Amino acid sequence: MTEWLDAEQQRDWRAFIEGSIRFIDLLDRNLQEQHGLTLAEYELLVRLSEADGQSMRMAELAAVAYYSRSRLSHRIAGLEKRGLVRREPTADDRRGVLALLTEDGYRTLRRAAPDNLRTVREHFVDVIEPGDLRAVGRALRAVISRLT
Repeated sequence: MTEWLDAEQQRDWRAFIEGSIRFIDLLDRNLQEQHGLTLAEYELLVRLSEADGQSMRMAELAAVAYYSRSRLSHRIAGLEKRGLVRREPTADDRRGVLALLTEDGYRTLRRAAPDNLRTVREHFVDVIEPGDLRAVGRALRAVISRLT
């Protein structure tokens, strides 16, 4: 039999769900209004910007961005149409495909990053006590570890 959450656990669980949904929605809405990017697109540009050569194999990008390969392909196609990313075959494996951040993609990311960071600071980092923020990080890393 499943053990029900007690009142405190239920309160904290619901706060996590509501807070996460509201915060992700805020990030997504701000990025779309200010820069024409969804949060998902922004995160893909960030991942590519941090990769060696600002490129990643599509399979690797799908894994780190938590996408199915078909869903990632669709997202990358949209970014490619806008000139923010391009795809090309890998040099070492004809079956592999690289996603590369273009100069326009990098410029777009550089314009969006300060606004996104302001939102992250104002509505997340700066409203949580430093010790609590570390606890949130530890807790979510434990969840990630369990799910990986």
